[in-house]
Amino acid sequence: MREFTEEELTKYDGKNGRPTYIAYDGKVYDISTRFLWKNGRHQVIHVAGTDLTEALRQAPHSEEILKRFPIIGILRKTKQRVFKNF
Repeated sequence: MREFTEEELTKYDGKNGRPTYIAYDGKVYDISTRFLWKNGRHQVIHVAGTDLTEALRQAPHSEEILKRFPIIGILRKTKQRVFKNF
C-alpha cells in the first residue's frame, strides 16, 4: 500500500482535475467520486489533500461514511519537534 507524507497528500486536492484524497486515522481515502467534494471542498469548511481525523470526529456523521471509498494508502505523520522549557 502506498505511503503518503502530509506534504505529498496536499497534491491530491481535487482541483484542476487532480484526484481528491483525504486522510482519516492514518488511512488515505480516494473520495474523487463524491459529488459533495467537488473541486476539493466539502461544506466550505474542509479541503481535500489534508488529514481530517479531528474534523471527522466532530462531524454530524460517523467515519462509517468512509467505508464507501477505497483506501489507497497510509499517511505517515511527520514528527513534530518538542520544545522543552527549562
